[in-house]
Amino acid sequence: MHKIMALDVGTKRIGVALSDYLHVIATPHSCVARVPEENAIAEIQKIAKENNVEKIIVGLPKNMDGTIGFQGQDCIDFSQKIVGFDIILEDERLTSEEAEERLRERKIDFRKNKGLVDMESACVILEQYLGR
Repeated sequence: MHKIMALDVGTKRIGVALSDYLHVIATPHSCVARVPEENAIAEIQKIAKENNVEKIIVGLPKNMDGTIGFQGQDCIDFSQKIVGFDIILEDERLTSEEAEERLRERKIDFRKNKGLVDMESACVILEQYLGR
């Protein structure tokens, strides 16, 4: 049995979430600094190996019309540097807004720690994938 990892790739931070072994529950895991990029890739691969991950879902920020802009291409380029795992791109439109709403509902102040939003966004991305 393997877990599934999800990544919310931003320009400064990468939110990480993991599934359980049954692929039912998504849990926020950590936030990885994006720069330097080779360290970020190494940290993601380390987390994946330590947690018996075989598949990584990478959030793909599309424009509202479905096209891929600069940020979307950046996520595609980043995901291609992660080796040794099945990589799946998942539409992540509006996941940050949903993540912020979830944190507000739980009365978690994320204004001084944006990494909380990134981890929760990765959770939303993973839940979308698991829901299908």
